[in-house]
Amino acid sequence: MPLIELREIHKTYKLGEIEVPVLKGISLTVSQGEFVALMGASGSGKTTLMNVLGCLDRPTSGKYWLEGQDITELAADERALLRNQKLGFVFQTFNLLPRTSALENVIMPLSYNGVNLSDDKARQRAVELLQRVGLGERLDHEPSQLSGGQQQRVAIARALVNHPSLLLADEPTGNLDSQTSDEMLGLFKRLNDEGVTIILVTHDEAVACRAKRVIRILDGQVVADELPSVPVAAKPATQEQIELSRRSALALPRLRWGFRTALQGLRRNVMRAALTALGIIIGVAAVITMMEIGRGSASSIQRTIASMGANNLLVLPGTAASGGVSFGAGSVMNLTPQDAEAIGTEVPAVRAAAPIVRARTQVIYGNRNWVPIYIQGTTPAFLEVREWPLAAGEMFSEQEVRNATKVCVLGQRVVRELFQGESPLGKEVRVNNVAFKVIGMLSSKGANLMGHDQDDILVAPWTAIKYRVVGSSLTNVNQSAQSTTSSDTSEKVNTLSDIYPSTGVKLYPEQSAVQAANTPQPIRFANVSSILVAARSSKEIPAAIAQITQLLRERHRIRPDEPDDFNIRDMTEMTKALSSTAATMTKLLLAVALISLIVGGVGIMNIMLVSVTERTREIGLRMAVGAWSQDILQQFLLESVLLCFCGGLVGILVGRGASYLTTAVLGWPTEMSLEAILAAFVVSVSVGIIFGYYPAWKASRLDPINALRYE
Repeated sequence: MPLIELREIHKTYKLGEIEVPVLKGISLTVSQGEFVALMGASGSGKTTLMNVLGCLDRPTSGKYWLEGQDITELAADERALLRNQKLGFVFQTFNLLPRTSALENVIMPLSYNGVNLSDDKARQRAVELLQRVGLGERLDHEPSQLSGGQQQRVAIARALVNHPSLLLADEPTGNLDSQTSDEMLGLFKRLNDEGVTIILVTHDEAVACRAKRVIRILDGQVVADELPSVPVAAKPATQEQIELSRRSALALPRLRWGFRTALQGLRRNVMRAALTALGIIIGVAAVITMMEIGRGSASSIQRTIASMGANNLLVLPGTAASGGVSFGAGSVMNLTPQDAEAIGTEVPAVRAAAPIVRARTQVIYGNRNWVPIYIQGTTPAFLEVREWPLAAGEMFSEQEVRNATKVCVLGQRVVRELFQGESPLGKEVRVNNVAFKVIGMLSSKGANLMGHDQDDILVAPWTAIKYRVVGSSLTNVNQSAQSTTSSDTSEKVNTLSDIYPSTGVKLYPEQSAVQAANTPQPIRFANVSSILVAARSSKEIPAAIAQITQLLRERHRIRPDEPDDFNIRDMTEMTKALSSTAATMTKLLLAVALISLIVGGVGIMNIMLVSVTERTREIGLRMAVGAWSQDILQQFLLESVLLCFCGGLVGILVGRGASYLTTAVLGWPTEMSLEAILAAFVVSVSVGIIFGYYPAWKASRLDPINALRYE
């Protein structure tokens, strides 16, 4: 069985409506081991015939068998597999990849042979072939650093790297001087002596005479054929072997070589790749920076809202009524400091809780006086509940609360009105004629959600405010409604003298006013005006309300059919409105930043389309040595994805740096967002896939023979 058999091969090109016949019924056979020269003048059809023999072009009609297999019935990828495994091409113009070493040019066909060679084995095979053709010392030289003869030697080594059955050479000496031509023809003869079948296309008689058989073509027809004296039979390949080889190539991994090829393509145009990735870098950096600024602003707003009391719950006593007359909120004094302590320790959704005792009276220092909006008795937990740091001094302790020590902490407004630039620490102010020592000063907080100045406040131990300032019974008086002013303040020096009701029986000697003031009696059961509670977060406010309600009903022994004897107020709606505004602004920033990513994606598509156009001959060469359509698609798609991948990594670094500089230089709050980083990275890679697919698909649809002819 012959290696090649052609029967009535016709090839006609259509130029518009005109049909141009090039091959006109060529029939011939070539046996294994022959050295055949196709002779003819320019335009005779010899190159077209070689393209048909090399499976680069399809005949218009006729039959072509290679090793007994009908080539005319094969699909494009099956023809590519044959070109890779059984055919080798030596082109007149060499067709070496520019800015690529001789070694990498020879290795290229191994990327598509379906054999999972390691990098070391592939390199070893290429080095051996280059040494065989006399280029062992030129492995790392690029085509621009090689002479014409050396480039042709590289092309021959590339054609032999997959051990083909047939070597096709199109005018291999056309661009060489006579001495180099003799060297190339001598190399072809040695390869033929080793059993390689060679078909050489030439119009030079001196070249043709070096072959063992000359087939002359004129006007698309064979006009002379000098047959060899001893043809060598070819070893036929069965259809089962061919199918097995095809399946093997399909099954073995090709992705690794695809990555290698894509990296080589990008490396040959480093500057263009960097400028292309710049759009993605800017887009990813913008997304991350905007998201971190938005997230930081949202967190800052949340903290501001929390500091204004939006995350706080206010537990108030119930309402008393008599004879159909309601006495208003707080008329039932049934909240105790123990309730506050239980809420702070037993409710999971609560961060801290503090009891509140309110008063309203003058605060005097020297010859200046002021009536603060808030005079509140509480515990040290008040600062944690309100997230209110001290500007100077210290907070009173739990021991001072138990001892009703006369110490206080002032807000900035009170300090400004009473001390007018002086430091208040260590000085005494009089609250309802009771001297309190100033031990701390609160930081500035501004207005609350209702517009009230939060800095206009005096905070002291609740026991001191209740027992010494308010001075009323703790069990039967509405403290919030009690007047704290009196024309006779001297009678209120001992504010604890009325704690126990008079029974008419003098059990102990009466104390003087000074003795009573200096030795306050502890109260076992006491009530407070309200309890201020801080939820762990805005999302946990509903859970905190439900848990506090359940706890207080149990502590107050309220039966299931009875209403609550307390009220819980929150600022959830206001918090939701402000949080929604912050979220909307963050989304707006994200949308603006994503536009830059889309612009970067359009830039990648544009550059990749230009790259496909510039590298059309390279695409044709890769297809000629066996690349499938999916290999070309994979190569250009991987180039696009790698650009976006690298651009995404650099963009993350740039975005984090820009975020840091924004905080350091402008003082804007930012907060690292892992979600934003991952989202920006995934979007950047997706942009590479989406915008790189069309150029890659366009490249994969090129016809190899037309791509090789592209100028």
